[in-house]
Amino acid sequence: MENQTFSEHVLLLEGLKVGPQSSFPAFITLLICYIFIVVSDVGLLVLIYRDRSLHQPMHLLFCNMSINDVLGATTVIPRVLRDILKASTDRYINYIECVIQAFCIHLYASTSHTVLMVMAFDRYVAICNPLRYATIMTNRMVLKLTVFAWGVTLVMVGILLGLTIRLSRCRRTILHPFCDNPSLFKLSCQSLLINHIYGLSYTVVLLASSIGSITLTYLKITTVCLSSKNRVLNNRALQTCTTQVAIYMIMLVSCFIVVIMHRFPQLSDHRKVAAVIAHVSLPALNAMIYGLQIKAVRQKISTMFSKNKMALTNVK
Repeated sequence: MENQTFSEHVLLLEGLKVGPQSSFPAFITLLICYIFIVVSDVGLLVLIYRDRSLHQPMHLLFCNMSINDVLGATTVIPRVLRDILKASTDRYINYIECVIQAFCIHLYASTSHTVLMVMAFDRYVAICNPLRYATIMTNRMVLKLTVFAWGVTLVMVGILLGLTIRLSRCRRTILHPFCDNPSLFKLSCQSLLINHIYGLSYTVVLLASSIGSITLTYLKITTVCLSSKNRVLNNRALQTCTTQVAIYMIMLVSCFIVVIMHRFPQLSDHRKVAAVIAHVSLPALNAMIYGLQIKAVRQKISTMFSKNKMALTNVK
């Protein structure tokens, strides 16, 4: 009876297929990436929190992205690091822990879209309605946009996972490096029609909303910039928008690759690697590009390094 209970509540993660010679380099590489993501994102959050001159809508909305990136990286990478050093037959995970991990992963992926949507709205108001920016983008509006970015995805992901945990399980192997919704409902032998319908609707609504709103927003911004005579302001605005669009395109391509590969079992190993790379590269890129692109943040970082350098010189 105890063995049966253990079997019902403990799953086996298939994980990455890493050879003995490659396990240590893979572990070190992922660990360095994870440390970089956490240190850079938490550092940016602390910098924005401590410096009142950075308490502007654009920077406050950017904090959502940093928090989300830390959530996504922390949900995936530590678990993958632990499993890399284990034999493939010893990579166990509790079912409840697996569901929580899947929830956090889908929350991270969905919130990445909604946060970029609210950041695009902020840039739209700043560039297309600069005279009304201060009256529109108040602290109250920033709070509303933040609640929207997280609240909508919390509800949608909650329903997504709720439909999955209602299913009985006839298998216990997760065919992925970490738990996500497709891997969880594949454990069931019941009809998955409702899960597929909601999952497809969820994906279509999220992608259509983000692609549609971001495309329309940046087309309007581009039109305003091209019709304006202030070249310096236009170049700065287009640079900001180009960066955000580039990050968004990278995120979309990564999502599509992982989703499409789920439909082809023969590409299982490639899908696992692509999924891990997506959860490592995107948070790292966001921290580097957005953090260094914001002039005020870049200046503060330069000032901090200059002060540290002077302090070290004085000590010597």
